[in-house]
Amino acid sequence: MKHCTSLSDITDVQQVIDQAIAIKQHQNSAPIGKGKTLGLLFYNPSLRTRLSTQKAARMLGIEVIVMNINKEGWTLEFEEGAYMNHQTSEHIKEAAGVLSCYCDIIGIRIFPLFNSKAEDEQELVLNSFKKYCTIPVINLESATAHPLQGLTDAMTIQEFKIEKPKIVMTWAPHPSVLPQAVPNSFTEVMNQLSMKHSICNPSTHNLAPHIVQSTPVFNDQAEALKDADIVYVKNWGSNTYYGEKFPIDRKWTFTLAKWKLTNQAKVLHCLPVRRNVVIEDAVLDGSQSAVLNQAENRTYIAASILTELLQANL
Repeated sequence: MKHCTSLSDITDVQQVIDQAIAIKQHQNSAPIGKGKTLGLLFYNPSLRTRLSTQKAARMLGIEVIVMNINKEGWTLEFEEGAYMNHQTSEHIKEAAGVLSCYCDIIGIRIFPLFNSKAEDEQELVLNSFKKYCTIPVINLESATAHPLQGLTDAMTIQEFKIEKPKIVMTWAPHPSVLPQAVPNSFTEVMNQLSMKHSICNPSTHNLAPHIVQSTPVFNDQAEALKDADIVYVKNWGSNTYYGEKFPIDRKWTFTLAKWKLTNQAKVLHCLPVRRNVVIEDAVLDGSQSAVLNQAENRTYIAASILTELLQANL
């Protein structure tokens, strides 16, 4: 594996998850990253991704450099042949080259702007770093994908040890327009692992067909939730009405009454979560909530991916 910018970069998803579980069980193993440096570049806020990736790196003996690049770095130019007499100060070619001198792996987090669906889907910033860096690049969430989160979700589900669980990812309301990165990667990893799952969302918020593939999609939340063993609650923006903000529809909030339709399901959410908008307090504060288990596992998936990149490239 040269990079980890999407799940398609990973040859064996189950092997990565198994390795993460092993790292979780044997956290005091000899570090394999001694003398290596991980650079983390954040264009957007982060709590779990930033801290879990730093912790994972240090578990492996890797030094970490963190930079809020949009606030602390020079404004980068990405256009080929650009005449740079305006706002940009440094071209990606030099910036990526410099980072490749200072670091052995870099991780990048950059959200969509929601001005243009086509432009966001091009993932210009992420792919430009990937093109010009001579070191591995990790996607820490972009417009279309969040591979570390998707792997974490699969790991958490497997730890429940439920035989052939019925898994439902249900949309929930949110006051902001959010990326489709998390539901995209969750759906992709479920498909790659052949895990039975379905998606439930308003008809206005279907995910892209190439992501959904043959996954069953429901527009009736009660129908989808019936007898579910695992419920992943998540908001995402509309693929059809891209970037459009919708009013909060509280009929889609995941409540205790809706949880009672399930088979005492474990409830997942990638966090941060808007309480009583996305998920009701009674659900988040109950024993059915597994959101902290999920957050904890981010560290071990990050450690597994870093291990894979170290072994393959360094």
